[in-house]
Amino acid sequence: MAAACARTLGKVGWHILESPPCRAENIASLIPRVPLHGSSRAYRTGGAGFRSKLLFSTPLRGGRVLGCAFLFGGGLGLYQTIKLSVQHHLAEEDVKASVGGLKLTLYQYKTCPFCSKVRAFLDYHGLPYEIVEVNPVMRKEIKWSTYRKVPIVMVNGDVQLNDSSVIISVLKTQLMSKDKTIAEILRCYPEMKAVNEKGKEVTEFNNKYWVMVNEAEGQTMYPEKDSRKEEIKWRKWADDWLVHLISPNVYRTTGEALASFDYIVREGKFGTYEGFFAKYVGAAAMFVISKRLKSRHNLQDDVRQDLYKAVNEWVVAIGKKRKFMGGDQPNLADLAVYGILRVMEGLEAWDDMMENTKVKSWYKRMEKATRAKTDPALNIDQH
Repeated sequence: MAAACARTLGKVGWHILESPPCRAENIASLIPRVPLHGSSRAYRTGGAGFRSKLLFSTPLRGGRVLGCAFLFGGGLGLYQTIKLSVQHHLAEEDVKASVGGLKLTLYQYKTCPFCSKVRAFLDYHGLPYEIVEVNPVMRKEIKWSTYRKVPIVMVNGDVQLNDSSVIISVLKTQLMSKDKTIAEILRCYPEMKAVNEKGKEVTEFNNKYWVMVNEAEGQTMYPEKDSRKEEIKWRKWADDWLVHLISPNVYRTTGEALASFDYIVREGKFGTYEGFFAKYVGAAAMFVISKRLKSRHNLQDDVRQDLYKAVNEWVVAIGKKRKFMGGDQPNLADLAVYGILRVMEGLEAWDDMMENTKVKSWYKRMEKATRAKTDPALNIDQH
């Protein structure tokens, strides 16, 4: 559209410069009719339309000046069009270079906070990926995997990454150390089987909050003293504490539970009858489970207060002098907290959090930062 307008202005300008002095009516005849949004009038309509009667009824003595103006406008428009195209092209090239040709496929539940963490990381770093939405009941999309949880990321169709924090640490290591393959990096995060207090076998991963970089790479990634320890501390906090506040808050009442499952069914992969069953039976079940979770994690009767306290604790840790925990740019802790919190968007708990905590400014900066790589034309002001 911008290029077409630029070409039209250029043609009009050349016509004026090559023609003898003329009246404005002749110039108006060169301009195409352009409908105005919200009005039935066009560019060349009569009456009180867009065209000024005074302008188009007066002899024009400065036709060549006007021609130059049209040429200037056309040239400026063409320049902006070319500039935008180049920006898009360079952004695409940066993405291709950054991922080293990796093909990533994310198996997820869209409303899962751990999956949201991974998407936040991938989006912020501009890593292209395909999504496979997993049916949370049958899970047939991951029947090929012995690891039965999401998220799962497949790299080039042959290397499987499990656990949201491991996925993020492995991919961040690869971005920082391009001489290492994903398979080589994955060996630094050995899988361990253990039995929990209920006698159930669980899978855990060593080193999952560590990015495996050498000293020089570490200086680039963590320029401030203790910034690596701080990142690890808050990534762990997000997994061990913050994420456990989500369910008790979004399923706090029967009304909130129904609203949450309405969103889950709408965004998830459910059949018609399966979705109906999931909405009402699932909402009732999660309302009961949320009460158990409240007891298990020693939450207050008003679980909102625990959410507010946790979020404000995060904001205080960032401080007033930093835009993000990572300084001028988000670090892995920023992305983890943002990914967890955003699964509440559109729900009552999210609205209450925004109104009763100091997280809003940081959250908006994170929102812009994660969109920047997927939308290069976005004008980001993170102040």
